[in-house]
Amino acid sequence: MAVASMTGFARSQGRTESGATWVWEARSVNHKGLDLRCRVPSGFEAWETKVRDATTQRFTRGAITVGLVLNGVAEAPAYTLNEPLLNELVRMAQALRARHGEALAPPSIDGLLAVKGVLEVGEDSPDPEQTQARDTALQDSLEQTLASLSAMRAREGARLEIVLTDQLSRIDALTRQARALAAVQPEAIKARLKAQVAELLGASPALPEDRLAQEAALLATKADVREELDRLGAHVAEARRLLAKGGPVGRRLDFLCQEFNREANTLCSKSCDVELTALGLDLKTVIDQMREQVQNLE
Repeated sequence: MAVASMTGFARSQGRTESGATWVWEARSVNHKGLDLRCRVPSGFEAWETKVRDATTQRFTRGAITVGLVLNGVAEAPAYTLNEPLLNELVRMAQALRARHGEALAPPSIDGLLAVKGVLEVGEDSPDPEQTQARDTALQDSLEQTLASLSAMRAREGARLEIVLTDQLSRIDALTRQARALAAVQPEAIKARLKAQVAELLGASPALPEDRLAQEAALLATKADVREELDRLGAHVAEARRLLAKGGPVGRRLDFLCQEFNREANTLCSKSCDVELTALGLDLKTVIDQMREQVQNLE
């Protein structure tokens, strides 16, 4: 299983024989967990559960928004005119005008139609077979949309894997260079200490060789970065293993990046050599770049 990104977009549309059309859209961006938002038309709230079930079966991380736009599903309601009631209202209005004269304005059509009971909404029940066919097509289209979103996230993940693999190779190479410098660091510390002591004492007798060796050993112990380099090497191996394993490994790789950064910081703080410090700073730069990419992984 390959690694996947949390970024993606997918869209699908469809039509039923009865003329209903729809569009599903799914968008995904980075998130610490799985944050799902569903937008469906009024009257289709039951689809929120279906969308959630289908989405959680495919994805474990990401802020995912799934939306449905429907057209031609619910036609405009049919109205029935209650003519007996309308005729009675007109008769009453004419009688009132005859009694009170022009003081009363003649009734308007919109006023008469606004009277309760004059217009009645028809209750046409939907065809069960058409509804079932529509819902089946909607479900298939939803699955197609989520599959397309998953495929896009997989393609983005493949590109990220190439970048991360290259960054791990750079970290590994810098670690090897730092290990080579660390191997000669004790002798360099001893030589530097000897030169400094000779400079301070001038013509005075030099320190005994055993005393000088003790001081050099003490400084070398404080500056020993072999453990940090060993852990960096182990983290590189684990990160490569996780990438090869694939699947939702983003969180574990993000944790490893924190450990990478911790070791690089310690290496820089312990270093007594300008070149080793420069390598530590290069390591920190690559590790920061790697963590930015890792945070896009599912």
